[in-house]
Amino acid sequence: MQVSKKSHRQQRLQTWVFVILFLAVIGLLAFLSTRYHIQSDWTASGRHSLSAATTELLQKLQGPITLTSFSRGDDLSGLRKRTRELVGRYQRINPDIALNYIDPDQHPEQVRELGITLDGELRVEYAGRAENLRSIGEQALTNALQRLMRSGERRVLFISGHGERRHDGQANHDMGEWGRLMQQKGFRLDSLNLSLSAEIPEDTAVLVLASPQVALLPGEVVLIQDYVQRGGNLLWLSEPGGPTGLQPLADELGLEFLPGTLVDPTGQMLGIDNPAFIVVAEYPQHPVSEALTTLTLFPEAQALNLTGREWQSTPLLRSLPRSWSEAGPMEGNIAFDEKEDLSGPLTIGLLLTRRQGKEAQTHEQRIAVIGDGDFLANSYLGNGANQDLGSRLLNWLSHDDSAISIPPRTSPDTRLALTPTLSIVLGFGFLIVLPGVLLGSGLTIWWKRRKR
Repeated sequence: MQVSKKSHRQQRLQTWVFVILFLAVIGLLAFLSTRYHIQSDWTASGRHSLSAATTELLQKLQGPITLTSFSRGDDLSGLRKRTRELVGRYQRINPDIALNYIDPDQHPEQVRELGITLDGELRVEYAGRAENLRSIGEQALTNALQRLMRSGERRVLFISGHGERRHDGQANHDMGEWGRLMQQKGFRLDSLNLSLSAEIPEDTAVLVLASPQVALLPGEVVLIQDYVQRGGNLLWLSEPGGPTGLQPLADELGLEFLPGTLVDPTGQMLGIDNPAFIVVAEYPQHPVSEALTTLTLFPEAQALNLTGREWQSTPLLRSLPRSWSEAGPMEGNIAFDEKEDLSGPLTIGLLLTRRQGKEAQTHEQRIAVIGDGDFLANSYLGNGANQDLGSRLLNWLSHDDSAISIPPRTSPDTRLALTPTLSIVLGFGFLIVLPGVLLGSGLTIWWKRRKR
C-alpha cells in the first residue's frame, strides 16, 4: 500500500484520537473510583467479611450511628488501625455509621464523665442511647448494636414508698447514676407505689426491690408474691438486718438470709479500713459474669442461703475463704468467734431460674437476689466492675442476653504431610534427577548442533 501525505495525516489523527480516548477512559475510571467502592474478599475463610447475622442487623438499623474510639493519638499498639478496619466493614453495609477518635489524655473530663476505663474503649451511640465496649470485635459490636436497637421494650419498675433507693435520686445512697446509665441502654425506669396502684403492670420486664428501710404492708407483699407466681422477673437488693416484712417472699423463693454482717480482712490489704467491705474476685461461668475480669466491691453485705428445691440456683457472688459473717456489733476490735460467727466463703448473690407456663409456651423466669444494695449506689458504682455487674444483671433479668453468635472463621487445611520415604524421593528427584535430565538434554542438543 502506497503511503501518501493524506493517509499519513489520517493515521496520525487516529493515533491521537486513540490516545485522547484512552486517557479519557482512564480519567473516568479514576473519578468513579473516588465515588464508588468495590471490594471482594477472596480469602478462603472470608475473614475480611462480616457474617450474615451482622449484615442482616445492619440493614435493619435506621438513622445515624456514632462510634467513638478513645485511643491515644500515637497508636503505638495499633488500636486505631484495628478499630478502623473493623468499622470499615460495617460502613460498607450501612453508610450511616460514623467513626470518631478521641485521645483520652487530652480529654480527661470527658473520659470520666462517660465512664471510659481502658485505652481503645469504643463508645457506641444510637437513637439517643449509648454503650461502652471494652473488647473490640464483630461479635461484641454487633450485640451492642442489637441491644441499642431495642428501644423502650424493657420496662423496669422500682418499688417505692418504704425508703428504698431511688432510681433517679442524687443522694449518695440512691441509684440515680446507675439508673441514668440503664436508660441510655434502652430501659424504661419508673417507680411503683403498691399502696396507690394495688397492682403490678403486665408489661413489667423486671421488678426491683431496692433495699426498703421499713417493712412492706402484708397486702403489698402478697402483690409481689402474685407477680412472682405469674412468672415475673425480680431483682431483690437486701441489706443486713433489713425489714422482716418480706419473709413470705423469701419463703416463696426458698431463701434464707443469714444473720450478721459479712467481714473480710482482704480490704485492709487493698487500703480499705472498713472490714465490712467485701471484695469478690472470682465469678462462675454464667452469662452475667462471663466478661467480668476485675474486682467488685460490696459495702456491708449479708450472706444468703438457698433452702428450697423448686428453683435452679447459681451462686453468682461469693466472699473469700478468709471472710466470715459477724454476729456481733460492727465496732471496736472485730474478730472471728467460732461459736457465734459463720466462716466463709459465703454467698452474697444468688441467681434463680425456673420454667413457667405450659409445654408449648414455656419461658424461663429469672430472679436475682443480692445481699447488698450499696454496690449500685452513687457512692460506690464506680468501684471495680460494680457498674458492669449491675448492667449485666438487668440485661439478664430482662432476657436481653440473647446474643448474636458469630461463627468462628476457619481456614481450610493447607498443610502437606509427607512421609519420610516420599520426602527422600521428592528431594532426590528435584535435586539430582531433574537437574541431571536438564543437563543431559542440553549437552545432547549442543553436541548435535556441533556436528552440523
